[in-house]
Amino acid sequence: MGRVASCGDNAAMESFFSLLQKNVLNRRSWVTREELRIAIVTWIERTCHRRRRQARLGRLTPLELETITNDELALAA
Repeated sequence: MGRVASCGDNAAMESFFSLLQKNVLNRRSWVTREELRIAIVTWIERTCHRRRRQARLGRLTPLELETITNDELALAA
């Protein structure tokens, strides 16, 4: 992932934006951009399960894995 014209990246992002459109954007209209921003952030936080332990991450939460990775990178630098 992360390469130009990578079909995996495209499929993942199309899926994400399709769900965002269906679950947030098409539900109602917002008066301000700030209301929309809060609705999107809230949906992402509820949907992406950043705090749920995941088997593919060695039973770590995504936040725990990110912290460990950042600490290791800081030590390597």
